[in-house]
Amino acid sequence: MKFAIISAGEGSRLAQEGVQLPKPLVQLNGMAMIDRLIHIFAKNGAEQVVVIINNEVAQTKEHLALLKKVSEVPLEVIVKTTPSSMHSFYELSTYLKDDKFCLTTVDTIFREEEFSRFIEAFKASDKDGLMAVTDYIDDEKPLYISTDEELNITGFHDARTPDCRYISGGIYCLTPKSIDTLQRCMENGMSRMRNFQRQLVADGLHLAAYPFSKILDVDHASDIEKAEAFLNGKDN
Repeated sequence: MKFAIISAGEGSRLAQEGVQLPKPLVQLNGMAMIDRLIHIFAKNGAEQVVVIINNEVAQTKEHLALLKKVSEVPLEVIVKTTPSSMHSFYELSTYLKDDKFCLTTVDTIFREEEFSRFIEAFKASDKDGLMAVTDYIDDEKPLYISTDEELNITGFHDARTPDCRYISGGIYCLTPKSIDTLQRCMENGMSRMRNFQRQLVADGLHLAAYPFSKILDVDHASDIEKAEAFLNGKDN
């Protein structure tokens, strides 16, 4: 199984708030966020990790070039500035067409043991996709997910509906079938991951929600301390 990381954003909000490191290199408990993800993926049996970073930040490019030489798992790095997360996924998709894969963004913070159970569940699943979800909402623009009683996903929504118990956690386990949908999204001039996810449902792919207790994003300087506390079990 392959793992992929979207890390092509600029982290401009962090910079505006005085964080000097580019987002992928922001440290959580002494480890860069990008290094942390690659390490976790390796522990969960990654055959290969594919990362996309933008072409704007020399420090990130240098870090990934070094990481590629010493990584504990085969690492492929794409350097390209893209207009949206869906476009970044499209660049990654070249490497994701032959097996199940897991895709996330560099600043998605989760508990390792929950992630491992999620990956094992997907490996054993016959569904087209398993989406990490949470009922913990700390996102500026959450993507609400409607499900049936068996947690099969029925829709993705910008506003909460009565059958929405969860929001997207931004970790996607998918099969190569999803790449066909992505290709059509690109051909139709679409952007943003949430629109791609809506198209998966429209195309009839069988997606299920997998609940995590909590998933955080690091968008602001204050989120760094919050993420460290969460990972250290001191968030309650």
